[in-house]
Amino acid sequence: MKRLLALSVLTLAAVPQLAAAGDFTLSSPELSPGGVMATQHVFNGFGCSGGNQSPALNWTTAPAGTQSFAITVYDPDAPTGSGWWHWVVYDLPSQTHGLAAGAGDSTGSRLPKGAVQVSTDFGKPGFGGPCPPAGDKPHRYIFTVYALKVDHLGADPGATPAMVGFLLNAQKLAKTSFTVYYGR
Repeated sequence: MKRLLALSVLTLAAVPQLAAAGDFTLSSPELSPGGVMATQHVFNGFGCSGGNQSPALNWTTAPAGTQSFAITVYDPDAPTGSGWWHWVVYDLPSQTHGLAAGAGDSTGSRLPKGAVQVSTDFGKPGFGGPCPPAGDKPHRYIFTVYALKVDHLGADPGATPAMVGFLLNAQKLAKTSFTVYYGR
């Protein structure tokens, strides 16, 4: 038994280290996990006055077998009964490891070729910044990057964010998230 255990440990030591799902990380040069969203990211409408610009995002150490990525931004505190989808983009190529600030504009022209944005709860595709009701406690905005085992998600371009979320969870190898806050 000791010999088998030693052989197993030796064999594992000889295998190149593959990225574990726990190593998959998301960061932003503009946002700090647990921090507050800046005005440049706040929605411009519904009583809010902001730049409505998606923040720069970076991710590292995706698991082996990743064929594409997807990003969601979700507010579970919105007073809708079902939260609020602020951004949903998928079919980001596997060689993508970040997006520049403003990549989530409504045209999608600043995204990598082939990436798809679906309409958010604002009724159009692209990033829609935070704009919680005045007087509410600060809302949570959960930024998530999914590493997917398929190169194309196969969602209908008219799919709802909830349907895309269902497909993302069915095809994910790993996901990484951070949460920021905004209130007014």
